[in-house]
Amino acid sequence: MARMRIRYTDWPRPALVLTDTPRPNCFACGGQGGHNRDFGHPATGEYEGTEWEPCPCWDGRRVHTLLPIPRFRGRVRDDHSTEPPF
Repeated sequence: MARMRIRYTDWPRPALVLTDTPRPNCFACGGQGGHNRDFGHPATGEYEGTEWEPCPCWDGRRVHTLLPIPRFRGRVRDDHSTEPPF
């Protein structure tokens, strides 16, 4: 069962989206949606980096755009401009 919430995102463009959330009482991730896993170089064993492993209780790709938000350029608009305000 999905646990939906409204969230602001700025990628790929600003919008309010409806998205899935991790199960708050999940025994595997503790409601975080996944966990970090450190890994090392196979030959030397030295630290190589960290990867995010998502938990099966959550699907971060389940996103539906509710309201696109216009991008404001931050310029001062003059009265003689023919450009739209956003």
